[in-house]
Amino acid sequence: KNNSSDFFTARGYLTFNATKHIGIQFGHDRNFIGNGYRSLIFSDFATDYMFLKISTQIWKFQYTNLFTEMNAETKGSSTAGDRVLNKKYVALHHLGINVTKWLNMGVFESIAYGRDNGSVELQYMNPIIFYRSVEQQLGSGDNAILGADFKANFLKHFSAYGQLVLDEFKISEIMSKEGWWGNKQAYQLGLKYIDAFGISNLDFQIERNYIRPFVYTHKDNYRNYSHYNQAIAHPMGANLKELVLMARYQPIPRLELKTRVFLVNFGADTGNSNFGGNILTDYTNHGLNYGHFTGQGVQTSLQKIDLTATYQFKHNVFVDLTLTRRKEVASLSTIEVKNATIISGALRWNIRERRHDF
Repeated sequence: KNNSSDFFTARGYLTFNATKHIGIQFGHDRNFIGNGYRSLIFSDFATDYMFLKISTQIWKFQYTNLFTEMNAETKGSSTAGDRVLNKKYVALHHLGINVTKWLNMGVFESIAYGRDNGSVELQYMNPIIFYRSVEQQLGSGDNAILGADFKANFLKHFSAYGQLVLDEFKISEIMSKEGWWGNKQAYQLGLKYIDAFGISNLDFQIERNYIRPFVYTHKDNYRNYSHYNQAIAHPMGANLKELVLMARYQPIPRLELKTRVFLVNFGADTGNSNFGGNILTDYTNHGLNYGHFTGQGVQTSLQKIDLTATYQFKHNVFVDLTLTRRKEVASLSTIEVKNATIISGALRWNIRERRHDF
């Protein structure tokens, strides 16, 4: 019908140990790096893609190499009929270290790129090189991002975590506080409370995400952080402040109750303007060089609440019932308020819950 759609989604990969310390995955799936509900480094929001992941564990060090092949466009981006979609590539390495029994800290670097002939840049396949140095030698035409993350467990029931992402970093411009458009940074801070108040299987989580305008963007889809026109970090792109509140309770072994609350303030574009929220837009069209701030544009607030009950009536067979309430209000009176209430159900067999973060 005109108001519905269907789609294919297929995942499959092989996992094996090359040595005692090195594990390898190869196939078609999604990846997630971090300890929060969101990941500002690499999330599982976008659709599946081909990847090779090499995980190395030596002493207190965990080192991950991720090489991916993605699409720089979608099936609907051309009316020329069936054809091979243009490719892009994202490579990432992440180094984590268990500083103590309760503290893990990590650093990462990633690169997004594409070539006119669709070829892979072999220099980015080096598992230990700094991508930024390679990019500079090649001509600085690709999009490198670096940053850090941490996780700290304390008082037996608490876990704090966070991420810092640097797309561009110029100390003089940050210190000037004049809103340079190239100040492209993001951060995440979160806290988990496990078995809250001494009640078994009652968990709480609070998370704060902050993303400045133009983070993850570039001149084209070959070098921005997207796959199939979907974000591979935060689902809403950039130019936003978000607070996530979550609670989970398992009153009996087969029943799980969950609620998720999302409070987001972001800046929307108008007409042909580019305020830095849409990562698919060419960042050279950023207007003035100074005066940019998070939430610029049409200031918009989004409230979304999920209530989910999941019952496992057989081993790995689940029934989900979800109530979703979503409200989006823009600061311009000419833009109508968007309200939506959705009731959904699912039957799952040996597969995780499908989240609808929109």
